[in-house]
Amino acid sequence: MPNRVFCAVESEKVGDPLAGTGAHAQRNLLISWPSGKWLRSLRRAKDMAPDVIDGIEAVVESGRRVNLIHREQQSPEQHRVFLIPENLQLDLTRNELPAFLKALNTSASIEPWLPIPMSAPLVLCCTHGKKDKCCARFGYATFKSLEHAVNLNGYRFDVWQSSHLGGCRLATSAIVFPANRKYGRIAPDDILPFLEAESHDCPYLPCYRGNPELKPVEQCAEIAALQWLSARGYTAKIEIESTQADSSGDITNVVVLWGAGASSGRLMVRCGASEVMRYDTCADIQPEGPSLSTVWLGQEVLPISGVAV
Repeated sequence: MPNRVFCAVESEKVGDPLAGTGAHAQRNLLISWPSGKWLRSLRRAKDMAPDVIDGIEAVVESGRRVNLIHREQQSPEQHRVFLIPENLQLDLTRNELPAFLKALNTSASIEPWLPIPMSAPLVLCCTHGKKDKCCARFGYATFKSLEHAVNLNGYRFDVWQSSHLGGCRLATSAIVFPANRKYGRIAPDDILPFLEAESHDCPYLPCYRGNPELKPVEQCAEIAALQWLSARGYTAKIEIESTQADSSGDITNVVVLWGAGASSGRLMVRCGASEVMRYDTCADIQPEGPSLSTVWLGQEVLPISGVAV
């Protein structure tokens, strides 16, 4: 296939939905490392010492996801480190990294490295071109636009490039910590409304992929409910009450509880399983064509209590 074919473009063409793709680890370690040194792995760089690699792999084995992050103003020898959900940040020299990783892996105190609370919410934008060319083509431009908009408009966010966040076909992919909200297909027109929504600790619905604590079908229901409520003037919080699949497994009814200030209620969201032919990554683009994948689509939202249609 020609080099100009991009999995993200093809994914959007076939209607591959964002909803239901918000999976992400709850426990994260982010380490700044110059992006020019990143390898294809989301957590390795070509100039990493063996003891750093071993320490990172031990962190992963303990159940914590590790991503590399980068921005131009960060010194290549001084590593900014973030721990999620502890919401702590540290600054370490390269020589300090092995001992810090060992302490983290053995549950020893990290106080010797003077951790402090995160100074602002993080916005990570995937620019990992060695993993997928869509992340280089679309991700870097989005990162620069986000960085510029934050500086120009005074939004309180800390914006970084990131290694692979998952869902290359949904580039530009981004995530906001500590909220752990995942996004895809962030276009230039989305930059300011995205930052505005997140500045109020609300998901930006046009690009939102779903709550990572929920199953894909529940994420689908969550987003359908939030969109339905938004159209009626409610900026709501959602909680899943129950999930019931029909005998075929093709339709799932999800009952959600919602709250918006003094208002609250219950909705039933009917989600249907569907199939799309898609490329998951640009590396999958081959002459035999895309592969078949199951996705969830919100079909109907029915009020049970709390709001008039």
